[in-house]
Amino acid sequence: MGNLTAFFSYITEILISLMMVSMIFMMMSRSIACAKRICEVLDEMPAITNDRALSGAKVENGSIDFDHVSFKYNANGTEWVLEDVNLHIPAGSTVGILGGTGSGKSTLVSLIPRLYEAQEGTVSVGGRPVSDYTMEHLRDAVSVVLQKNTLFSGTIRENLLWGNPDATEEQLQSACRAACADEFLSRMLDGLDTDLGQGGVNVSGGQKQRLCIARAILKQPQILILDDSTSAVDTATDAKIRQALRAALTGATKLIIAQRVSSIADADLILVMDRGHVAAQGTHEELMKTCEIYRDVYQSQQEGVSIGG
Repeated sequence: MGNLTAFFSYITEILISLMMVSMIFMMMSRSIACAKRICEVLDEMPAITNDRALSGAKVENGSIDFDHVSFKYNANGTEWVLEDVNLHIPAGSTVGILGGTGSGKSTLVSLIPRLYEAQEGTVSVGGRPVSDYTMEHLRDAVSVVLQKNTLFSGTIRENLLWGNPDATEEQLQSACRAACADEFLSRMLDGLDTDLGQGGVNVSGGQKQRLCIARAILKQPQILILDDSTSAVDTATDAKIRQALRAALTGATKLIIAQRVSSIADADLILVMDRGHVAAQGTHEELMKTCEIYRDVYQSQQEGVSIGG
């Protein structure tokens, strides 16, 4: 009986050793694959570079021009995401962008800070092609607030200072008032020193959006892009934010992508995007008369408001 017990013990030890050896081989194969992938990422050369940047080129103002611009994500593909776009946006103006899903709204504004490079045509900012600027300088002149915002672990103050590390207390308070963030900050015991938690878990979606707008205002950019960034706030707050932006960023060009016509109805210029083309452009009153797409969207939203009321 003792010999049999010893035999099974030895067999068990041997099997455990074999299992550990097999696990080591599996981990080695996975490690080799991961190391190859890491090397591929480190060796990858950016498609967009500063090779054509001119020394000393500065963004003087927020004017934007698209000259016969066409773009597609797959350079070898046949379908254009944007095709033959021609636009002139004066510095300091407010521009609304409206269109269905996949119409090219976000792609259009992504070409301004050179997140993508147009295959055809020229995108210009401040009277110069965007390739004349270094990417660091160009992107420093452009603030982008997305629908899904990113907040970091730490306090509200620390998150806002990413927009301007040298901002004073008065500038922080002013930016929060412009973004209507003061409405909920006043109810927090620690105010700007409130801890947000991991990824901003201690605030709601609408509060996150307003804090990110305040952070963008602190940067005092030449161009401010709001990509559906007030979708989680009510229409009254949305109107207050738009009015405050006009006062806080008087010289900045403001591009507002929105699904609600009410969010862009008072813009100086409204672009209607459809399948990668600018289907129409003009003021709210002009588009109501001349653009069927815009008129249909407006009427459907008005009917929805009536039903909801």
